[in-house]
Amino acid sequence: MAVRSFLIAGALLAASIPALAGNDVAPRRVVLASTMQTAAAIPAPVLRGRVDITDEVVRIGDLVDNAGDAAQVAIYRSPNPGTTGSLLATQVLDVLRAHQVIGVETHGIRNVAVTRLARTLEPDDVELRIAVALEHRNGLGDAKNLLLTFDKDFTAIHLDAANNGAINPMVTRFDPRNGRFDVTLEVGNDTGAAPARLRFTGVAVETVETAVLARDVDRNAQLKFSDIVMERRPKAEVGHDAASRDHAVGMQMRRQMRAGQALHGADLARPDLVQRDEAVTLIYQAAGIYLTVRGQATEAGTEGDIVTVLNLQSKRTVSGVVVGRGQVSVSPITPVAPRKLASAEPSAAATAHISAQNGAPTSSKAE
Repeated sequence: MAVRSFLIAGALLAASIPALAGNDVAPRRVVLASTMQTAAAIPAPVLRGRVDITDEVVRIGDLVDNAGDAAQVAIYRSPNPGTTGSLLATQVLDVLRAHQVIGVETHGIRNVAVTRLARTLEPDDVELRIAVALEHRNGLGDAKNLLLTFDKDFTAIHLDAANNGAINPMVTRFDPRNGRFDVTLEVGNDTGAAPARLRFTGVAVETVETAVLARDVDRNAQLKFSDIVMERRPKAEVGHDAASRDHAVGMQMRRQMRAGQALHGADLARPDLVQRDEAVTLIYQAAGIYLTVRGQATEAGTEGDIVTVLNLQSKRTVSGVVVGRGQVSVSPITPVAPRKLASAEPSAAATAHISAQNGAPTSSKAE
């Protein structure tokens, strides 16, 4: 009886095992399906072909989209500000796998270009800011007239992109004895870090724009527009008598000069309207009379100069004033009327006044 009861219990237990097993498979299938749906909902990491950064290090999140929790992990040093570095995609994938970032889609990318953004200061901009800092210091003139020569040549300067503040001169020194300058510029930033400082040294020279000869010219040559170019020359070299193009064109040279020499006012004269041995017209003009006669100049002269001319008709040499191109006036000088002298005989009023002072009797008629 006891054996039979045990067999019945065993049969019931055996019959219940498939039912229990069937009830356990269903939950497992639900969990697996849920896991697969969650995995499908998370996007796969994707490698970028070009990256722009501002930090000193390259992080996984800079190189890979959808990097998850590993995005902030630093894996490379950044290139210098304003430059671009290249990474092999295969090497990047190896580093990513080491940090448990797998299944990265590359889309055929072989190299990753990493550019570090920067604030770029061009040489012209730096030179202008230094010139403004030196303006009117110790006798210097306007910034636009300063010529700067730096001790060290430099190209564009690349600073961290965070240095986006104003550029201000912090130290400015200038020695007028030798023209040496020493200027330190400070560039602020928006991160609260110490500002960048840039120091420049060299020589500053004040210049002026002046007319310079484009070719050799002889004495008495008349300057044309093409004979002159405008250049900036040191003020100490040119002085305060620098000639402008407008003043120089059409003027006559007082002396012979070479190409490249700066023109001064003292080098120029009004052009001669009469040349020596040149045929001229003598003009005689008086009230109601206007006569002309041929002559020959014995000397050169410009407008207003007094020159001597040979009268070809009378063969006499006369002097006249140059009044135009090839024209000399020999008109007589208008005589100046002499001033009327006062009468030597005193007037009756004067005589009466004098007599009254002397106490003598007076009379309106001379006795």
